[in-house]
Amino acid sequence: MGNSELRRLEREIEKTSNKLEAVRRGEWWPLNSRERRAIAGALVGGSYQVARGRSTGRADQRLETAGTAAEMRLNAELTALHGERQRLITEAARAKAAKKKSGWW
Repeated sequence: MGNSELRRLEREIEKTSNKLEAVRRGEWWPLNSRERRAIAGALVGGSYQVARGRSTGRADQRLETAGTAAEMRLNAELTALHGERQRLITEAARAKAAKKKSGWW
């Protein structure tokens, strides 16, 4: 455990935060393949309904559900990364305290 691990986690946290903001703005690049397929399917279904002169209610709901699922996934990743970061910081503090305690000063 060292500063390199913390820096790596900080970079991952930053990347995940950027992905979450991009999903909230409606961008597709942070989505995984399942989420992209769900959104594309909802868009195709909605456009088909519009072409037939019908309501797009269900397609809109599917689109919203896929976007919410992507946000939830990224929030879970972010929470896990923050937890890991906190664990590393606590571990380092314990090691430092044990080292100080074992000294003869």
